[in-house]
Amino acid sequence: QVQLVESGGGLVQAGDSLRLSCAASGRTFSNYVMGWFRQAPGKEREFVAGISWGGSRTIYADSVEGRFIISRDNAKNTVYLQMNSLKPEDTAVYYCAADRHRVGVITRLSHEYDYWGQGTQVTVSS
Repeated sequence: QVQLVESGGGLVQAGDSLRLSCAASGRTFSNYVMGWFRQAPGKEREFVAGISWGGSRTIYADSVEGRFIISRDNAKNTVYLQMNSLKPEDTAVYYCAADRHRVGVITRLSHEYDYWGQGTQVTVSS
């Protein structure tokens, strides 16, 4: 069992940066592929970024490629999402998620993640 707690959300202006953190409980954090998702009002939850066990591989949604950076510190049981050049369309609740099943694959599908945090609100004003 893994518990995930996100933090770092807030209200920023377009062009600003923000760093989200996701702290995980449990001793096997390093065995999980980790992902960030987001959900805007009235929209489906969408994949944002994912990172492999050791952090050597990352994937991103096209909408954030080049602006967002996912990273992890397995010694601290924490995954991060550095968000730069924020846009109003980035406004959403951001969730981190853990996938304990797949080996060597980072999935973009939300239903394939096993554990979820409660989410943190990010609001970008124009």
